[in-house]
This record gives sequence, structure tokens and C-alpha cells, in this order.
Amino acid sequence: MGDRLESIRSFREKVGGEVPIMGWVEGALAEAADLRGVNQLLLDLYDRSDWVLELLEFCCEVEIAFATAQVEAGADIIGLGDAIASQINPAAYRRFALPYEQRIFAAVHRAGALCRLHICGDTSRILADMAESGADIIDVDWMVDMKCAARAFGDKAAVCGNQDPTAVMLRSTPDLVRQTVENCMQAGGSRCVSAAGCEIPDRTPHENLLEQVEVLKNLAGR
Repeated sequence: MGDRLESIRSFREKVGGEVPIMGWVEGALAEAADLRGVNQLLLDLYDRSDWVLELLEFCCEVEIAFATAQVEAGADIIGLGDAIASQINPAAYRRFALPYEQRIFAAVHRAGALCRLHICGDTSRILADMAESGADIIDVDWMVDMKCAARAFGDKAAVCGNQDPTAVMLRSTPDLVRQTVENCMQAGGSRCVSAAGCEIPDRTPHENLLEQVEVLKNLAGR
């Protein structure tokens, strides 16, 4: 945590006002999965759900404190990762994940920053619920239909995504990167943010990353 805050302060000093600076926290449910282990937490949701809610309260308060500290250090955007949320059903998402995302994002907005929600995996079943999180930007992974996501988010959040980080960015050619980025931007509409569906893998060819930049420059110039 200390390293994160120092990094944000350094970015603010060097490029503040020129490029957006993004900090990051885990969602309460994702943090609970880190503490308990994914398998154990999924059993906990069934075996002792009330105890999980107590754990989520603790995790949520920690994440709010960390998020606001990052904003105070100079972050313009706070991303929130809640990967485990794609592994539970919509009703469980609405009980164990969404309320805590909403509380964290509300605190970030009060602190003066924007919010970005990232849930890895196939979130097709919870797109409408994710739109209620309070996030300004919502990521969708490569297996989610970009047009459906944009429709579900409407004017509540910008859709961000969603080329396959492995099949497209790591293992393909600049030609396929160009085609995929153009398709994603077209499907996402006027408020679309271009990004891979999840983290860019190590050893992704530089020419593939640069091709994405060139495509976006060309689209911006039209």
C-alpha cells in the first residue's frame, strides 16, 4: 500500500494534469477471496453467509480507506477489481458484491475521483447490475458481447474493452489487432474506451500494442 501511494505521488509530480493517474483497490468480495482462498470463500457463501457479510464489512472499510488515500495522493481514477464476482450467480452478486462496490465508489466520488469497475471473465449475466455500481467506466472481458454491454450500461457508464489479451494482443499480428480494435470501438459506441479485456500478458509484441495506438489515433482523426 505504501508503495502504491508513493508511486501515485511520483506520477502526480511528473505528469499530473497531463495524463490521468489511476490507482487501484480490490472489491470487498475479491479481497475476501484473497484472505480466505477462492474455494473456501465459495463454500462460506453457502455454509455461513452471515459471517461472510461481517468479513465483507471489514474488507469494504479497508478498501475505502485505501482508495481515498490514493485520491489524496493524486489519483484521478480509482479502479476496482472484483474478479470473483463472475463466478457467482446474479443474486449472489447483488448480495455479496454490488453493495460494497457501490459504497467504495461513493466514497471515491466524494473524494473527487472517477471510478472504474473491472470484473474478469464472462459477466454477461450481471451487466445490468454492474451498471448500478456507480462506476464511470466499466470493463468487459473478451467473452462478453461489446454491443450488449454498451446497451446495458447506457448513459450510466462508459464501456471499456474488449479484445482478447492472449489470442489477439499476445499471439496475433498487427493486422488482427487493428481489425479487432476497430470492431470493439464500433460495437461499443461513442462512449467506448479501448482496452484489452483483461491484463496485457508479459511478452506481448510491442508492434501489437503500437498498432492499437495507431488505430485509435486514426479513429480520433475521422
